[in-house]
Amino acid sequence: MQDHGLLTIILLLATGVLLVGFLRHLRLPAVFAYLLTGVILGPHALAVVPDLASTRQLAAFGVVFLMFTIGLEFSLAQFLSMRRLVFGMGLAQVVLTSLVFVGIALLIPLSWKTGVILGGILAMSSTAMVVRALAEKMEIQTRHGRIAVSVLLFQDLAVVPLLILIPALAGSTDDLADDLAMAGLKAVLVLLVLLVVGRPVMRPWFQLVANRKSTELFMLNVLLVTLGLAWITEQAGLSLALGAFVAGMLISETAYRYQVEADIAPFRDILLGLFFVTIGMLVDLPAWWANLGWVIVVLAMILLLKGALVWGLARLFGYESGVALRSAIVLAQAGEFGFVLLALANQYQLLPAHVLQPVLGGMLLSMMLAPVLVERNGWLTRQMVGSYRHHRDQQLADIRSANLQAHVVLCGYGRVGQSVGRVLEEEGIPFVALDLDPVRVRQAQSAGESIFYGDASRRDVLQAAGIFSARAVVITYANVTSSQRVLSIIKELRPDLPVVVRAHDDSQLERLEAAGADEVVPEVTEGALMLASQALLLIGFPISTVLRRVRRFRQERYQFFRGAFWGSSEPGEDQGSARLASIALGETAFALHLSLRELNLTSFGVVVVAVRRHGIRGREPSPDTVLQPGDVLVLFGTPAALTQAELYVLEGNIVQEAAAV
Repeated sequence: MQDHGLLTIILLLATGVLLVGFLRHLRLPAVFAYLLTGVILGPHALAVVPDLASTRQLAAFGVVFLMFTIGLEFSLAQFLSMRRLVFGMGLAQVVLTSLVFVGIALLIPLSWKTGVILGGILAMSSTAMVVRALAEKMEIQTRHGRIAVSVLLFQDLAVVPLLILIPALAGSTDDLADDLAMAGLKAVLVLLVLLVVGRPVMRPWFQLVANRKSTELFMLNVLLVTLGLAWITEQAGLSLALGAFVAGMLISETAYRYQVEADIAPFRDILLGLFFVTIGMLVDLPAWWANLGWVIVVLAMILLLKGALVWGLARLFGYESGVALRSAIVLAQAGEFGFVLLALANQYQLLPAHVLQPVLGGMLLSMMLAPVLVERNGWLTRQMVGSYRHHRDQQLADIRSANLQAHVVLCGYGRVGQSVGRVLEEEGIPFVALDLDPVRVRQAQSAGESIFYGDASRRDVLQAAGIFSARAVVITYANVTSSQRVLSIIKELRPDLPVVVRAHDDSQLERLEAAGADEVVPEVTEGALMLASQALLLIGFPISTVLRRVRRFRQERYQFFRGAFWGSSEPGEDQGSARLASIALGETAFALHLSLRELNLTSFGVVVVAVRRHGIRGREPSPDTVLQPGDVLVLFGTPAALTQAELYVLEGNIVQEAAAV
């Protein structure tokens, strides 16, 4: 029996690995691979994996951790900045989709309960797929990108009341109003108690745990908080996922949210993968074939009806036809939370079998088509909307009209881009700026700035901006991935063209230089360099000495500034970024009376930056330096490497044994 269970796990893993690898090669999402794994190995196909209640219960924790992650990403400031679209268009999309499907259900005829559930299920789009695809195409800040993100934000939020609504719909019709009122009241009370009590407690509690400097303890604490709050909401008659969502919101206000997200990711991804495997196990291919017409009808409703609703709402909110159509194409698919709601409805037996299979089929097919539709949304819109095609052609014509020679192309015209533009203008150097913020473009153009609306990651836009006659390009994006994308296209079109790229700090230098940047300017490091220069001048250092120092630091590619000591309030604390750490050697330290060469700390992936002895700090110490009691080692490396090196330096045998294992 145990051998059979182990074989089942091996088959699940092998099938999942093969399908994820193959579908990722085709640029299809991993979720589809998990669904296919469930279809192939489930009870309606090869019947390798039994449809066990224990399997479904374990898989449900994938949803718990997914909702926890959504809670971590919940940002009140983000909602407020986009409130018109989030609470206007997002709310309208979910409500209208639900009402439309209630009407369709009554016409078929199905019960109004089924219609409400189908509306909630099919209103969802794939947050993970759409946001990632838009980010890769640098379309997040475009008008259709903002519409899509706003609607997706509200959909994620709407899952919470839907998780409350579906169990309430399982009760009798006579008691439905009372059940809904009670569920809503309990939800409000539980949320208030958790938020009021949890907010002042969560930060000092995590600080206390983090001060113990134990990775295992920190991870156990994350699991305790997540599952503990999920259990509390379940005991209150609500869902596990709701408690996890609240836990995520509470932790998001602490300095540990990024580390928590990294720690929880393996549990979330594995269990969420198992959840989608169990969804795939629901697929009955013979039933699909028998109801192929209805599967196609559901697919058409997701693509066309849902798309039409989004298009109409975008038009109602004042967007032109092309932008509205791009938004509709991007959101015209089923989403991960749709499957969550589908599984919950099936658990409460609220969807008849003859409805479940066509809906499941249409959702899966829509997700198969989604990557292609999102990737090609601009091309499809240009083919379908003549005015949009004309508008894009007009944009390129406007950019070409600048007709500049020996100019500089600015990619991005935010604060940094505008500052660069002013310097160029002061020196009489012509430039053309490309930006995707329509408000900024309109205001800057009215002020006489040489700026045009255009996506710098598009070859035709760069060509229209005169890339072949330009003297240089300056990329001012804060997002390093977007900068890399533009860099690759520029170097493909003109390998000889000098490109200067903005970076956040020195940790991004190698990455951007490898992508083809001729110069990388890390703004944090340059800011520190300017502060230090001004301080030296005020102290009385000659300006020639200061300039010579600055020149040397830049020629050495900021090596002098590599690494920093991280504090307890550092955003992104305990992430994998390299940093500095100091280790004081006591009387019992393993490394005493050994030379740096003998210690060979580079084998752990760390660099000895300095040795402090008798209050004097010596940089770049000799490998023959022999360590003495009271010495302080200053090391540079990733957190994991620094931890191993510290244990080795202080205790020796512990790390050697760990390394041997």
